[in-house]
Amino acid sequence: MRVLAAMSGGVDSAVAAARAVDAGHEVVGVHLALARNPQTLRAGARGCCTIEDAGDARRVADILGIPFYVWDLAERFQEDVIDDFVAEYKVGRTPNPCVRCNQKIKFAALLDKAVALGFDAVSTGHYAQMIDGPHGPELHRALDMGKDQSYVLAVLPPDRLARSLFPLGDTLKDDVRREAAERGLRVASKPDSHDICFISDGDTQGFLAKRLGAQPGPIVGTDGQQLGEHSGAYGFTVGQRRGLSIGTPAADGRPRYVLSIEPVSNTVVVGSAEELQVNGISGAEATWCAPVPDLGEPVSVQVRAHGRAVPARVLSYGPAAGEGAVQTLPATLEVALDEPINGVATGQTLVLYRGTQVIGSSTISATS
Repeated sequence: MRVLAAMSGGVDSAVAAARAVDAGHEVVGVHLALARNPQTLRAGARGCCTIEDAGDARRVADILGIPFYVWDLAERFQEDVIDDFVAEYKVGRTPNPCVRCNQKIKFAALLDKAVALGFDAVSTGHYAQMIDGPHGPELHRALDMGKDQSYVLAVLPPDRLARSLFPLGDTLKDDVRREAAERGLRVASKPDSHDICFISDGDTQGFLAKRLGAQPGPIVGTDGQQLGEHSGAYGFTVGQRRGLSIGTPAADGRPRYVLSIEPVSNTVVVGSAEELQVNGISGAEATWCAPVPDLGEPVSVQVRAHGRAVPARVLSYGPAAGEGAVQTLPATLEVALDEPINGVATGQTLVLYRGTQVIGSSTISATS
């Protein structure tokens, strides 16, 4: 096949590209320039898409003997990921920008451009497995559960999965680094990027404050009593404990947590850990990459990229959104959890699994 290898400049995408070459594919490397003003050097393991990263990717391509290009997708990244991130927090939701980036950038803008240029597939360094199943390609968890990224790929429908290669899905991370060193790739010991790539200092609240400004409002208990004041409800998320700036301790002396954010009244509601427990989740904007489970069928659900999967059952489905929409696959769903989860926020991504196989995903719209 003609394969476009997305090369971030890290060890994972480098080894993935090398394996695509070893498999006999005609491989072309591409680095996505996503930052409008890329820094010369990354700050430790934070951030990505720096000039240093582009240079590392180019050197790997030279060693592999493949053509290499840099594609500027900064405007798309700004609109589809960064602006979306800010807008979601502004209305009290907690988005996952990595999910949005995979959905809108790496497997939409990148893949669509690749197909238009005659490529058959895109290869990335994600840790997930593609398996041929009776209904077509199946997305499964990676062998290395500590690095598994099937959660952030669950937004991909079958047609995009069919053009996706994840060469590292059956490999442990330590073995990937060892292989990179054996291949003479300098990125073998390069630290992984973490946190939100476009907030290189890790200060999400400061990042949002610069864009949304000070918006003072009350912090209240579940009884409505004001306990403190905040400078912007957008700086909080459900389940948060630190940084509440509440001077009055709880009557029982136990810590308080953010229970909800009410953007209309600009209010942050806090309460006990027990009040964080969620037993049911409703989702919208569902994407299905496997047959939809029967109502009541046992599944497992995950609400964070590296969170714990818990057993659950699908209670109901809803039709596709929009008047006159084609009713093919349900766009909304409601699940009941067999055991509660703490601190689930609207805007997060709900992913359904059948064993190790990803069934689909949905944006959390409500909890109970």
